[in-house]
Amino acid sequence: MANMQTTVPNTQPEVSPWAQGAAVFAGVIMMVGGAFQAIQAFAAIVNDQYLVVLPNYVFALDVTVWGWIHLFIGLGLVAVGVFVLRGENWARVAGIVVAAASAVLNFFWLPYSPWWALLIIGIDVLVIWALASYLRHPAPQPMRQAQSRPAPPESPVTR
Repeated sequence: MANMQTTVPNTQPEVSPWAQGAAVFAGVIMMVGGAFQAIQAFAAIVNDQYLVVLPNYVFALDVTVWGWIHLFIGLGLVAVGVFVLRGENWARVAGIVVAAASAVLNFFWLPYSPWWALLIIGIDVLVIWALASYLRHPAPQPMRQAQSRPAPPESPVTR
């Protein structure tokens, strides 16, 4: 058989370079933000007087309770951020869930630290966008040439 060349369409979806870069950014910022939340949680757990609370806030919990919640979310962000950087597919979904939980938690954290909470909510929204729009496939090539291998020459059979 002679060499045959056929054109094979590449069906891989295109990956936005912005989304790919933002996914790496999301993994790193999840780890950094999670570490910051864990540090803030230690401050709330060890010394509740460190944070000042607005009077008569609807969602007023003990600062130590908020500290433990922030610690768990922070450690979850760090762990999932590591796996996002490793390219694990399940980590994208877990990252979206943990970032959404972090955004909601920081909404309730507004009276304790308003600017920090707003900053973290904004970063969580970026993390959710990056992880939701990122697909781990290379950008498609227009067309590629597929070559079939020639059949090996037949050797004479001797008896």
